[in-house]
Amino acid sequence: MNKNMEVRILKEADIMIKTKKTVRELATIFGVSKSTVHKDLKYRLMSLDFHLFQKVEQILNFHKEVRHLRGGQSTKKKYLKLEI
Repeated sequence: MNKNMEVRILKEADIMIKTKKTVRELATIFGVSKSTVHKDLKYRLMSLDFHLFQKVEQILNFHKEVRHLRGGQSTKKKYLKLEI
């Protein structure tokens, strides 16, 4: 793993822990795909900093638990906009 990648992974993890941003939001911030961010945080971070990985994993699991609620809210918002 090259140094730039390691720095990006640690920055992604730091931002996720501080702000609780989603993988999609982090991908936009760093200009990479959602898949890259997910792979960085779920697999590559473990070998860099296991303690940080554990914190990030809790946030990822929380996002996974509430994703169906967020989807419902987004759909509701979308259709409320169409009615106006």
